[in-house]
Amino acid sequence: MIIIAIESSGMVASVAIATEDSIIAEYTLNHKKTHSQTLLPMLDEIVRMTGLKLQEADAIAVSAGPGSFTGLRIGSATAKGLALALNKPVVAVPTLDSLAYNLYGTDRVICPMIDARRDRVYTGLYEFNKDSFNILLSQTVMPVEEIISRINALGRKAIFLGDGVPVYKESLAELTGVDYCFAPVHMNRQRAGSVGALGIKLYKDNIIQTASEHQPVYLSLSQAERERLRKQEEASNDQLKQT
Repeated sequence: MIIIAIESSGMVASVAIATEDSIIAEYTLNHKKTHSQTLLPMLDEIVRMTGLKLQEADAIAVSAGPGSFTGLRIGSATAKGLALALNKPVVAVPTLDSLAYNLYGTDRVICPMIDARRDRVYTGLYEFNKDSFNILLSQTVMPVEEIISRINALGRKAIFLGDGVPVYKESLAELTGVDYCFAPVHMNRQRAGSVGALGIKLYKDNIIQTASEHQPVYLSLSQAERERLRKQEEASNDQLKQT
């Protein structure tokens, strides 16, 4: 089985070619350029270096969200385009699940955190029980204080990772009441290798989509959508005052 994996839900741009036995190739960039500039050239490079024919792939796995609205749209469009061109299914991998999957084998509760602005994070809670990857709290968006409270209630050692960690490090230090640590630098951000590895598991469970079915998972409204709703509410209030 061969999976082409795409990760663009945050600042990291990453592509990989994964099989059941190994990550054949992985190209990750976390430095300033936009995903529209990087994803396809990176994929072209690893395909060229490995000699893989794209048609050999069984599916296209993509980090489906939540995360950056722009990044998710670029990743989704790339995955859909490849899937349509190659007539392959899409495996939509939840972003927080794949981020937690970086820490395979830890005995701690895993808490990935992606900054969602306004003192909120995209987050979830996970654990490994031997070879079993268990979801304790499905990916969601909530205030930082609330996810820390849930971790405290579990009473177990925790490990944090994701781009929300440096943003809310003071809150973590102040409010976390259990023993905790931070994932090391080579495991603390999104990567396509984890998307591919988890994508293979989902593919085996027949959790797949057609290219036309696939849509990113946002979990919250974009700033533009929030602003539009605010203006609609203000206009509605003005009309009520005039009647």
